[in-house]
Formats: sequence, C-alpha cells, structure tokens
Amino acid sequence: MTARVVTLDLDGVTDKAGLMDRCARDLRLPDWFGRNWDALADVLSDPDLWSGDGVEEETVVVVRHWDRYAEAWPDEWATAREVFAQASALTVALALGGSS
Repeated sequence: MTARVVTLDLDGVTDKAGLMDRCARDLRLPDWFGRNWDALADVLSDPDLWSGDGVEEETVVVVRHWDRYAEAWPDEWATAREVFAQASALTVALALGGSS
C-alpha cells in the first residue's frame, strides 16, 4: 500500500481561527467544514474524504511549523493534538526540527 502525504503548514498561525483556516486550505477540506474542534474531528475521521479515487491509500498529514502555535496557545494545541491523535481516517505526524 502506498501513502499519500499532505502537509499542514502552521507557519504564521496565531490563533484557533487561523489554525482552522489553515486546515481548511492545506487539507482541502469541504466547504461545509465548520471550523471548530468537533468539525475537525469529524472530517479527519471520515474515510470517504480521504480515499483516493476508490484506491486504498493511506493518507499521512505532516504538520510543520507547529511549535510557535503550541508555545503561544498550549491549551488549544493540547486540544488540536487530541483531535489529531483520534483521527481514524488518516495518520497525523508532527514534523520536528526548524527546517521540517
């Protein structure tokens, strides 16, 4: 099985609204995405959104430049990490290092 890799780049994100907007843009979420934690959990666990043209393919989301957001908003970041960890339709990985 091959993996499709999608990058979620949080560079410049300064608040929850920005995080939700970046998720919508980088992950190409549907227009109906509600831009809240429950809606994010729902889309990350919806296998129909992540299947590739009927081909079984794992989707891996690599989150880059998350550290500044995590430092500025630790409670929101904890919620985001929980949502990412519970995603059942894809795998979410945090990129480490300054240039990752």
